[in-house]
Parts: sequence; structure tokens; C-alpha cells
Amino acid sequence: MLGRKQVRLRQLAWIVGGAMIAVATPVLAQSDKMEPIAIPAQPNAIPLKTGTLPDAKAREAWHQQYGSVFARNVTDATLTPFLPDPAKANGTAVIVAPGGGFRTLSMQNEGWDVAKALAARGVAAFVLKYRLNQTPADMAGFEKSMTAMFSATAQRPPRPNPAAAANALAPQIADANAAFALVRSRAGEWKIDPNRIGMIGFSAGAMLTMATTLSSNEAKPAFIGDIYGPLAASSVPADAPPLFVALAADDPFFANGGFGLIESWKAAKRPVEFHLYEQGGHGFGMYQKTTTSTGWFDAFAKWMEMHGWMKRG
Repeated sequence: MLGRKQVRLRQLAWIVGGAMIAVATPVLAQSDKMEPIAIPAQPNAIPLKTGTLPDAKAREAWHQQYGSVFARNVTDATLTPFLPDPAKANGTAVIVAPGGGFRTLSMQNEGWDVAKALAARGVAAFVLKYRLNQTPADMAGFEKSMTAMFSATAQRPPRPNPAAAANALAPQIADANAAFALVRSRAGEWKIDPNRIGMIGFSAGAMLTMATTLSSNEAKPAFIGDIYGPLAASSVPADAPPLFVALAADDPFFANGGFGLIESWKAAKRPVEFHLYEQGGHGFGMYQKTTTSTGWFDAFAKWMEMHGWMKRG
């Protein structure tokens, strides 16, 4: 008989099945060409010590695209703090999980820029660079693999075996759990209320956020943000945290799969706020576009304020 955690992992697998494919869509006037760059200096990145990705052959590499920067072949997880001005600090913290189909991470648009915006509002933010599925070491091979993945997804979104899909997220869930543990262990130093630590994720990062919430008994986020992740129905525990969701109606991956997750949260009588923007595509993140989806961050901040997480603890 399956235990409660295994059941949730299987349910989660149906949420993420067919969705490990998301990277940012092009932004006007930004080049979509992938250009290799040197690994940026990350002096504040803290190793999470969850181990090197098993059987990894390719080394971590970075590239720029759409006016942003991306990491791939991440084999060792880190957490980078973005702490607010002590005069503004309110005691709330958010772990930020960028997206990229578990093959790459949108470190700037869905990571650093989000963390900086949170810190400007008094929230301690921590960008999670979690371990990724391996891709070809050379840029040409990587581009080819991504093209093939998107082509297959456009024809028919894959639905892997639920148990296999859940198992595939084990390293990332471990990284997220370690991130929460690290922030709580240094909460006094960073002036954080250990009971006010939330998590926000984008695309694959949103899937990781849901995985951490539904399948882990360790992290226990106080609140969560799901930004353009899949919204399939799920079993929602009685103590599920408040949920904020933002999605564009023209998202090519997740806009046409129904809104079961929203309904599940409502049925469980847990707080949920859902913003469905008319336009924005996928991967809008902190890009300044002409669509109303650009306002998602202000809406998220206002939602946090409504719940009292912007007040000094």
C-alpha cells in the first residue's frame, strides 16, 4: 500500500507530466540566439550540500538569450540571498525557483530580478539554483535538444509514468528542502521569522514549488506562488498554504489544460488567488512587456500585503 507521501508524489506526477518543457518566450527587440557566456561570479551563493547530481558528465555552463542569462547542467545546488535594507526588512522571506524545463534555469528574469524586487519591498529573497537534468555540453547540441523537445511537445505533450515522473524530481525536491532548512537555520542572523518563509516558482520552478508543498513534510512553506505552471487538479491537504497563481490565457503550454488546481484549492477551503491575463505568453517573468501580465509582481506583492506578510514581524 502506498504511503501518504507516495500518493502525493503520484498525484504530483500527473501535474508535472508533459510540462517539463518551459523556457522564456521571446521578448520584443531581444535576440533569441543563445550565446555562451562565462559563468558569472556568484560570491554570495551558498552551497546546499545536497550532493553532486549522480552520473553527471557535463559541467555547468551559462548562456545569454532574450536579454537575460541562463544556467544549465547545474550539478550542485546553491542558494543566493538577496537581503533587504534593515530599515525596510519585515521578517518575511521567499525562496525563488526559476524555470527552464529542468534543463536550464532563467537565473536573471525569473531569479535575481524577482529577488531584487522582493528585497526592495522588505522581503528577504533567496534564489534557488537547483540541480538540472543533463543536456549536451556543446551549445549546438543543447540547441538541437531543446528544439527537439519543443517540437515533440507541440505535437503531443508527453505523459510519463507517474511514479517515474515523481522520482525524476527527487534531486530538485531535496534541494528545495535544503533551502528551507538553511534559511530557518540562519533566520536569527538574517532577521527572518521562520514561520513566514514562502516559495515562488516559475514554470518548472512552479512545478518544484508544488512538489515541495504537496510531497514534502520538511519544507512547509507559509505561502506559495505558482507563476505560469501547470494547473491540473490535485489532492490538497487540509493545511495547504495560501496559493497565488498567475497565467496568461495565450500561454502555449498550460493555458488550455483547465484550472483544476484552483478548484482543488477552493474545494479544500484553502486561500487561493488566480490572475488569468489575456496576453503574455509563457515565461514573461520580470520582462517589461506591453501586456497586462507585466503587472503580476505588483499583484503578488499586494496579495502578500493583504495577508500581513509585508508587516514587520
